[in-house]
Amino acid sequence: MFENYFFYKDGELYCENVPIKELAKEVGTPFYLYSKKAIEDKIKSYKEAFKNYPTLICYAAKSNSNLTLLKIFQKNDLGLDTVSAGEIYKGVLAGFSPEKIVYAGVGKTDREITYGIDKGIFSFNVESGQEIDVIDYLAGKLGKKANISIRVNPDVNPKTHPYISTGLRKSKFGIDIEEAVKVYKKAVKKKNLNVIGVHCHIGSQILDVSPYREAVEKVADLVFQLKKDGIELKYFDIGGGLGIKYKPEDNPPKPKDLADLILPIVKETGLQLILEPGRSLIGEAGALITQVIFTKNKKDKHFIIVDSGMNDLIRPSVYDAYHHILSVEKKNKDVVADIVGPICETGDFLALDRKIDDVERGDYLSVLSAGAYGSSMSSNYNVRPRAMEILVDGDKFFIIKEREDYDYLVEKEINPFKNLKNKI
Repeated sequence: MFENYFFYKDGELYCENVPIKELAKEVGTPFYLYSKKAIEDKIKSYKEAFKNYPTLICYAAKSNSNLTLLKIFQKNDLGLDTVSAGEIYKGVLAGFSPEKIVYAGVGKTDREITYGIDKGIFSFNVESGQEIDVIDYLAGKLGKKANISIRVNPDVNPKTHPYISTGLRKSKFGIDIEEAVKVYKKAVKKKNLNVIGVHCHIGSQILDVSPYREAVEKVADLVFQLKKDGIELKYFDIGGGLGIKYKPEDNPPKPKDLADLILPIVKETGLQLILEPGRSLIGEAGALITQVIFTKNKKDKHFIIVDSGMNDLIRPSVYDAYHHILSVEKKNKDVVADIVGPICETGDFLALDRKIDDVERGDYLSVLSAGAYGSSMSSNYNVRPRAMEILVDGDKFFIIKEREDYDYLVEKEINPFKNLKNKI
């Protein structure tokens, strides 16, 4: 399925040139495993597709913000798309220039906005009229001018899961495009703001690029209207959202497909382009490796119980998302099973009624396309340590995040009764 990065050799699954079974025996499970080559190949595909037009590619940190992975994107001269001050902090720590960091999100706090202004980030992607007022006020307090782009909602259906569809009128994101001219006219009068661009983002895991055409055309019309009204912009930010292969039969679009579709429209505006891909850069580069704890049968139902669950990878539970799952060692027999985790929830599953190799206790499974929104959405629910993270580069592997231990899980908790006679 992902033969360039995760493939079978003599019946055993490898990541690049590292045998996953031997790695799992050495470090224990569960762990996230990433292919450096997969990441760098995806970066190259974006750069090649947009090389003939001035484009800033900003990796969406929300998809996976591991510092080592961020450093790979930074070394490849990408910018960073952030949605919190914490992501800005990690981005700067990883070496990103603040001048290549954009900051979106509907709920930026005063503290976060102040942090972004103080760091001198490239632009705030503003999502409401109130936010414009607040950024202007806070920038004035700091004696600085903040760059902003206004996120408009083009009311386009991206044909994806409703929870990750962000460009419809009913979405919490952005300003309705019909109201945008009025909002821009208000913003350009603010003395502590530089209004530099327009931003839109219609959704995530988009497998058909045609909705981008409608969105970009609508936003381009807005740019032309603003120009007539004397408002000149510099940047056209179309967000991210390209889908990836989760099922073997998926045929997701390539960056070149997106470039061929939108560049003729963007060129007419004369604005520089900003992209914010996340999932399509890191998703297929990662897998979650887990071990079978037990198997059991209940009448006509077969269960494979593994040592990772919804606390490690919540997408199947929340989005009913499909992740292709392979046995790390090929078996001669298959079975239809629910692959479930140890969490005390009925919704704790990685797959339901899935045809898979007939694995036994002690075998390992690889949950593919887990590089995006796997580790970054994980939690300590049921007081479970979060998974280790490992990067493979050729025939070498590197631990890039240690497995949490129980001391880590309680070190920030405070006992308010420690000085009283009746202690907890």
